Amino acid sequence: MALRAAIRRFELDLDIEEDVVGHESLKRHGTTVRPDLLDKARGADGLILGPAATFDFKDAEKGQINPSMYFRKNLDLFANIRPSRTYPGLPAKLGQFDLVIARENTEGFYADRNMAQGNAEMLVTEDVAISLRRITRNASARIARVAFELAQQRKKHITVVHKANVLKLGDGMFIEECRKVAREFPDVAVDEIIVDAMMAHLVRNPARFDVIVTTNMFGDIISDMTAEASGSLGLGGSLNQGADHAMAQARTVRRPTSRERTSPTRFR
Repeated sequence: MALRAAIRRFELDLDIEEDVVGHESLKRHGTTVRPDLLDKARGADGLILGPAATFDFKDAEKGQINPSMYFRKNLDLFANIRPSRTYPGLPAKLGQFDLVIARENTEGFYADRNMAQGNAEMLVTEDVAISLRRITRNASARIARVAFELAQQRKKHITVVHKANVLKLGDGMFIEECRKVAREFPDVAVDEIIVDAMMAHLVRNPARFDVIVTTNMFGDIISDMTAEASGSLGLGGSLNQGADHAMAQARTVRRPTSRERTSPTRFR
């Protein structure tokens, strides 16, 4: 195990306790995440979540709980810190770069985590689906603070990514809170870029960016793209941090189904 090898190599005074989640836990215990694992996580200094399926689990009442969502929500891991950088000896598809995405982790368009009870997606009729997006001042302010503290330690440059030209209320509120926090860090340079333009800039020249702060879904998409640009999605680290707990997590891509693997894509 790589973690145990690292502990031996660097002589770290760490005790590691292993347990199962996901498909193996569902097979053994009838649920993908046992409730007592949350107590273990709360009592530990940190949690490492290995690659676990998310798309596969549809019905929480049948024990099919998204393990990542479960720990993020119950431990209030509000900041998802995702570094992306190129490495010597690996192809740099978009040139050399070293940046960090600070992604808000508890609300936005993620329907499984932005409601106290229930789900923020609903099927109104067989032909009408509605997804609710939640943005709050508190969540926006605290991810902004984490991002500015990161920028203060790095190159003192932060980019706020948003879609306030369309999502005027939600992203407008997010930008307002970022600007409030920015006043406490006068030596940090701040850019504000609309998300679709941001993707174009990242493809053209990712080296111009250092710390990127954004809402949940935008951060998820941007961080996967920059990790892939660094050489592979598997090279992208991911830390979910809160006020009292943290969870390191592997980034994964859903495996295509047999039908997806054999069906060609046709464009017209």
